Amino acid sequence: MELREIEIFLVLAEELHFGRTAERLHVSQARVSQVIKKQERRIGAPLFERSSRAVALTPLGRRLREDLRVAFDLVQGALARARADGQGLRGTLRVGFMGALGNEMRYLIDEFRERHPDCEVESVEFGFGDPFGRLRAGEIDVQLIWLPVREPDLSVGPVVLTEGRALAVPSSSDLALRAFATLEDLAGRQVLDLGDAVPDYWVEAMLPRTTPGGRLIPRGPFVRTSLELLTLVADGQIVSPVGEHVSWYFPYCGVVYVPFRDAPRTEWALVWTAADHGAHVHAFVRLARELGIRRIVHPDADRRPAEES
Repeated sequence: MELREIEIFLVLAEELHFGRTAERLHVSQARVSQVIKKQERRIGAPLFERSSRAVALTPLGRRLREDLRVAFDLVQGALARARADGQGLRGTLRVGFMGALGNEMRYLIDEFRERHPDCEVESVEFGFGDPFGRLRAGEIDVQLIWLPVREPDLSVGPVVLTEGRALAVPSSSDLALRAFATLEDLAGRQVLDLGDAVPDYWVEAMLPRTTPGGRLIPRGPFVRTSLELLTLVADGQIVSPVGEHVSWYFPYCGVVYVPFRDAPRTEWALVWTAADHGAHVHAFVRLARELGIRRIVHPDADRRPAEES
């Protein structure tokens, strides 16, 4: 099976629509149909169930998709690396981040610039209210985002930052004088609502719906930006779990940050679109893997990158 045929199968497995697959790959619909029929003849069983209304993967097709996706990404990554090594990287790599974490990635970005002096790096901010929108729109090439990410059209790379969590509370709250907060302290206290456009599993990783003891954590007002979040906390309308870095990057009148004693650490990983096999992205991700560093986010800006055990 040729690489182009594998690509056609994988895109159809994602789109589940012959017309959209043809449009995305700039081929005819007849070509897509021809390739899939050829693959099914070789394998001896159908890969897709087709009807007048829908296209769906068969169990065999789903298994083949999972096996081929890994292999295809490896081959495309190897080709991109070879092109980059042979020609040298030029142009611009757009790296997305939330809030102040672009500064925490400087160790990686600086190393990338040193190795690829002809390649510019542009930092692009995105908000937690639309965590994947700018990446999918092509405005960002690779972004840093908290895990987990379970989007079929996105590839997840290495974890490059890790940090603890704190609870942002109003200065008038009974929690403001505590040395530590616990997840059980969230019971009955309103937290922000990120809206229906954000995947539930991704929100749940930072804003659980119940405490470990099963007590409800109610959702409050819809929030789109960090400034809105802090304003609502200071006003006493909500409390909010945040990454620990927020406590020193964003001091805010009327807001106290109380470290969590029992919350899991937040892992920040590189994510890019699965269809993007550009040399810039692969070079950046390869560098992160090569360095093998999970930098511990810490207020001491002069520290060296630390590797977690």
